[in-house]
Parts: sequence; structure tokens; C-alpha cells
Amino acid sequence: MNGSVQVGRVFGVPLRMHWSVPVLVVLLAYGLGRETLPAWIPGLSPTVYTVAAAAGAILLMASLLAHEIAHAATARREHLSVEDVTLWAMGGMTRMGRPGSAGAAFLVAVSGPLASLVIGGAALGAGIGVDAAAHRSVPGALLIWLGWANLLLGVFNLLPAAPLDGGRVLQALLWWRTGDRDRADRAAGRGGQILGLAFVLAGWLAFARGVPSGLWLALVGFFMALTAGAERQRAVVNSALRGVRLADAMSAPLVTGPDWLPVDRFIDEVAVGSRHSVLPLLDFDGRLSGVVSLRRLTSVPADRRGDVRVRDVAIPLSQCTTGAPGEFVNDALDRLRPGPGGVRVIVVDGGHPVGIVTGSDISRLVQRRRMAGGPPPA
Repeated sequence: MNGSVQVGRVFGVPLRMHWSVPVLVVLLAYGLGRETLPAWIPGLSPTVYTVAAAAGAILLMASLLAHEIAHAATARREHLSVEDVTLWAMGGMTRMGRPGSAGAAFLVAVSGPLASLVIGGAALGAGIGVDAAAHRSVPGALLIWLGWANLLLGVFNLLPAAPLDGGRVLQALLWWRTGDRDRADRAAGRGGQILGLAFVLAGWLAFARGVPSGLWLALVGFFMALTAGAERQRAVVNSALRGVRLADAMSAPLVTGPDWLPVDRFIDEVAVGSRHSVLPLLDFDGRLSGVVSLRRLTSVPADRRGDVRVRDVAIPLSQCTTGAPGEFVNDALDRLRPGPGGVRVIVVDGGHPVGIVTGSDISRLVQRRRMAGGPPPA
């Protein structure tokens, strides 16, 4: 996710944090320290409320992390690759490979909400116990607040609409029943769009009536509708590209260039003659070493282009998406790494690039297959 940085690893999985997380912690702590705790336990000093609110906000973020770790751990148990876990203002996101079966998809989807429900029940029970032993204590109040927050999080995530976990559960069940994964994806995406728009409407109405939190609900609904729409469209594309291999979708012949050239020579000798905005690079042995975009080339100041090597401004091979000519396009798109230039898969045969699949290639192929066989159901 853009705007996030890696802050560590959890069970070997990179943990990333979006810049919005500190903002969320401050907002949670402010509401907890200024409103919730004073209402539950009046008469304490501002310092106690501040420290307790900060602790509660951090504990809630730790709960969100546990939710995502449950997804990642289950995905690994189902032999799926896990790219990273990212915390951000609306919760968390775990990037992983696409499940190969409905059962695996169901287990991965349900693991996060179950973790939240377990944490919520344990925290609520502990809080009630602490509160019974020491009436109206700060630890008891924090645990009860944390418990209810996690229970609400778990229940909310089980709503049957993508991109919520409940939408993934619905998708897995429909996939299991119908045997049609793309149809199940479209149904879950449609549910996410409907629920997201309902949240937007409800949030704006609440905000118009003087409830500030309605604005947050509207923002969550907008994100849900946008993401669900993208997933629904992705399902349409997957359906259109089913059975198509990279060799049939790639643009070839492919213009490549040596990665040791200075930027000025590379522009004159290679980039000017290419019709792609992203060019594969070759090392001294003629093997793929990375890619460079025209945007990165032109970002080098003109007076320095003779001194800077192309490899110094290139995207290394480790951050590129590659595939063999015989691989299915949908499988390659599942592994697609986000980056500049949009959809971009370098087709490699024996270590040598032989073609490239771009967003334009995908769109053109989808349009041709729609014309030949009719549009898939939306």
C-alpha cells in the first residue's frame, strides 16, 4: 500500500504501517480519554485518563494486528504465499496468494473475525472479573472497552460483503456450492457495493444531523464500494481470460536494453524506438535484471544523464512480476506486484525476456473475447 513503511516482521511476514495509523491511534485515544473513560469512571486526573487512553488505543491496534496475523497464519497453513501485513486507518490488510480451493478460501477468510471474537470475549470476561474485584477500576474499564471493540470488529467483518471477511466467506460458500469462482466473486462484490453505498448514505444522514462519527461511516462505506467494485470488475476480467496463456497475451518482439548504459545513451539508443512505457533490462550475460520506466528515465536531470547508469534508476528483478510463456494469465495476475505503470508482467523463457503483458494488452484481449463469446454476467 502506498504511504506505508516496513516496521518489522511477524512470524517471518513483513509488517508494514501506513502513515494513517498514528492518526488513528491519536483519534482513538482522544475519544477514549475525553469521553468514554470520564463517563465510566469520573473524578480521575487528566494524566490518568491520558495514559489509560493511550494504552487502550495501542491495545486495540495490537488486536487489529492479531486479526491480520490470524489470516496470514491460516494462509501459510493452507500453503499460500503471504506478501506482507499492513495496518492502516481502516484496520488491516494481508496480501497473499489466491486460494486454490473453496475450503482454503473459507478458512483464511473466517480466521480473522474468529480471532477478534476470541480476543473480544476474553477481554470482556477479564474486564468484568477485574471490575467485580475492584469496582470501577481503570484496568477493568479498559478491558471491557477493548472487549466490546473487538466483538464489534468481529461481527462487522462477518457482514456478507466484499472486501470484508464476511464477503470472502460468502464467496467461498458460493464457490463451493456452484463450482464457479468468478461468479462467486461477482456476487460478493455486488454485495459489497450495495452495503458500501448504504453506509455512505447512512453516514451522510447522520453527519447532517450533527453526529460527527457519521463522516467516518461514510468514508468506510465509500472505501467498501470502491474496493468491491474493483473486485467485481476483476472477476469479470478473470472470467474473460480463463484458459488464456501469457504467450497468447504478450506483446512481442520485445525491446530490451543493457542495464549498464548511461541514461542518455539508453534514451537515444533504446527508449526512443520502443512503444512501451516500461522496458526490460539485461545484464552482461543477457539475462533479465529488472525494468525501467520512461518516467524514471526522464526524472533524471539532463545534466546528469551521462553519469547515471540505467540500473541505478531501474526497478530490480526482485520487485517485478514475471511468468513463463505457458503460464495462465490469471495465475500471473494473482502474483502481480503493485508498482508504477499499472499492470505489467514480463514473460521470461530460460531467463531471457520474450514478451510483456501490459494493462492495454489485457484490455484488448478482454474486449476481443467478449466480442467473440458475449459479455460475462456482471
